[in-house]
Amino acid sequence: MFLLSKNSTNSDGKIMVRRFLVTLRPFRIFVAGIGFFTLCFIMTSFGGQFSGKRVGDSPFGIRQEVGGGVESRVLKKMTDMLEIIVKRMEPLAKLENVSDFRKEGNDCHYPADRLPPPAGLMEKIQAIAQNVSNLTTKVEQLLKHSLLIHNKVDELRTSQCEVPKDPNFPDCLGKVEWMRARWTSDPCYAYYGVDGTDCSFLIYLSEKEWFCPPLPWKNHTAARRAPLPLPTVQALYRTDFTQLLELMGSGKESLIFMKKRIRRLSTQWILAAQNLKQKLEMKKRQRKKILVHLGFLTEEAGDVFSPVVSKGGPLGELVQWADILATLYVLGHSLKISATLRELQSFLGVPPGRGSCPLTAPLSFDIIYTDYHGLQQMKQNMGLSFKKYKCRIRVIDTFGTEPAYNFDDYANLHGYRTNWGHWNLNPKQYMTMFPHSPDNSFMGFVAEILNNTEKNAIQSSKVNNMAVVYGKDANMWKLQGKAKYLEVINNYMEIHGTVYYQTHWPPEMPMFVKNHGLLPQHELQRLLRKAKLFIGLGFPYEGPAPLEAIANGCIFLQPRFNPPHNSKNNEFFRGKPTSREVSSQHPYTEYFIGKPHVWTVDFNNTEELASVVRTISTTKVEPYLPYEFTSEGMLERVHAYIQHQDLCDTVFLSWPQNNVRHFPPSPNTTSLFMFPQNVTGLSWSPNATKLLTWPPISSMQLHVSTTAQSCTDACQEHGLVCEPTFFQFVNNKAIFEQFKFACDSIESEANHLYPAFEEIAQDCYLQKQALLFSCAGHHPKYRRFCPCRDFRKEQVALCKGCL
Repeated sequence: MFLLSKNSTNSDGKIMVRRFLVTLRPFRIFVAGIGFFTLCFIMTSFGGQFSGKRVGDSPFGIRQEVGGGVESRVLKKMTDMLEIIVKRMEPLAKLENVSDFRKEGNDCHYPADRLPPPAGLMEKIQAIAQNVSNLTTKVEQLLKHSLLIHNKVDELRTSQCEVPKDPNFPDCLGKVEWMRARWTSDPCYAYYGVDGTDCSFLIYLSEKEWFCPPLPWKNHTAARRAPLPLPTVQALYRTDFTQLLELMGSGKESLIFMKKRIRRLSTQWILAAQNLKQKLEMKKRQRKKILVHLGFLTEEAGDVFSPVVSKGGPLGELVQWADILATLYVLGHSLKISATLRELQSFLGVPPGRGSCPLTAPLSFDIIYTDYHGLQQMKQNMGLSFKKYKCRIRVIDTFGTEPAYNFDDYANLHGYRTNWGHWNLNPKQYMTMFPHSPDNSFMGFVAEILNNTEKNAIQSSKVNNMAVVYGKDANMWKLQGKAKYLEVINNYMEIHGTVYYQTHWPPEMPMFVKNHGLLPQHELQRLLRKAKLFIGLGFPYEGPAPLEAIANGCIFLQPRFNPPHNSKNNEFFRGKPTSREVSSQHPYTEYFIGKPHVWTVDFNNTEELASVVRTISTTKVEPYLPYEFTSEGMLERVHAYIQHQDLCDTVFLSWPQNNVRHFPPSPNTTSLFMFPQNVTGLSWSPNATKLLTWPPISSMQLHVSTTAQSCTDACQEHGLVCEPTFFQFVNNKAIFEQFKFACDSIESEANHLYPAFEEIAQDCYLQKQALLFSCAGHHPKYRRFCPCRDFRKEQVALCKGCL
């Protein structure tokens, strides 16, 4: 029994061992899988660790690691698991050592899938556990070292993200404090990477704006080099207007009116371009990139002109803008046109947000033509880029803006503040409809010119007793006294009107007036070619219609204003940024054309009025249009501005005291002038012709005004034009000596009347603010120094040597 029991026990033990060995093979696969998983996990952990720790990452994305992190804890757990497996395998290993499976002569055989485990399995498992343990130690060391490095980097960056106290950047602290409180006020800051940290503020204020110095830890060596300037492209004249009409778009009544005008005058523009090309003798003209933003047509500005285009409203601005577009296009410049705020933002590269941030890229346009509405829209959308690029802007300004109203601080201090001034531009950036403000640039418009055949036909078709009234809106007829002087004219002529009206609401006008209603442009031209007289009612001021009438052979009759109309005594001019005295409805025609084409009389003096009308009825005149209002004249003038007028160049307070690179170094000022026979004026010496300025300094003559006389009037007395660009050359102590003014003192102050001499106190004054150099302005105390220049015949904007 005992032997049987013993054999039975041995047999049962062997069966148990066999069963264990059968189950050991999947276990080996499991152990191998754990090893492979461990290796993959380690590789992934190291990859993620290193990728998250690259030197030079943005300070806004630094990963903050903690020693003994996730990777270290997982490795420790895997080591512990392997140690448990080893401990549980030890009894099995001992059992394997005492078993009798491999004795010599053993005839036992096992199936292929039940082979006993190879020798050394325990040693391999122990080796894996040891390797994982070693690897855990190394990972812990690496993590601690990496954390130490990043702590040092964080400390370094934190210290370098402190607001620098650099005297060259005094506004840095204030701007950072503003950003701390208001950086979420505009999404554009986040667009540029601002996230609320001081580092992001400093990066933005040093790289996108210029209030803080560059951060020393930023990688400036990787900054892109400035792009090479593009090669100069020659501007070629255009004769096909299809592309321009497409650029203008459609949908607005104002645009439809402008496009019709361009089509009607297209032949005139083409002939003018051919004539200018011959005059310039094939001179090369640089092609400029130009943006025209019609701010007054945007919805934000109300598009006030479109509703009145077909109702007799004033269309002078639309006439001028149509001619500006045609001029720029015919001259061959690269042109973009915007009539909506969205188009403007797209062309300028405005970042998303509310307009507080600068543009996303340097401004790609050399010149921008706009109006006051567009100027405001650009300021609201360009951020600090507006200040940087505003010298490239040209503001189409019908009545002009004088320096006293333009310089904001001075305007506020001396009562010149208006809604339309205070932009601190170079006054030459304002471009007017007529050349009435020498401080500004004269842009103008064109009137339709007749050929010789048409002129002869007009002479034979004129009706000597036919008059047409200037005024398409019934409101222009309602001012007190107009019916009275129209009755005087009606005694000698048949009066016609072109007043808009609706059938159920006839306009209020004298019964003797034959009203044709609002006429299309070509029908109005036909009416003017028959009429002998064109009558001004006193309003609107300075429109294009009188020139168009004169060009069609009419004589223009207008009222004289006594006293002259200005911003103090006339509601229309109140708030305009000019102190100009308007002596008649159309001062340009009064002074630059005059009799026999223009008669300016006191309409309240019925005897004088009747006498003038009788004279006009027997006077024969030919159609006349000053050259500066022809298509060729406008092309010539705008060509000269674009090629020569650099308003981004610095205007200096005085010369030659400032040693500026543009001019010879400190010549003797007195040698630059020579005395003519008339000691009241000085002309520029020929040895100064090398000075690089436009208009050329050789065209300058210096005169001294009488007391209470403006420089505009003083120059006009001598048949010249005041040129504010030249003030910088005469704002000098030596000028007082040349004119033998005995100065008890010489002071520099910001005043739009200076440089000037005060006769009673014997004090002399120089200009302290370059933006206040002004041809306008007068005072009973002062005699002003007035730099004047010559001008081309019927092209007052250009001197004789300006082309």
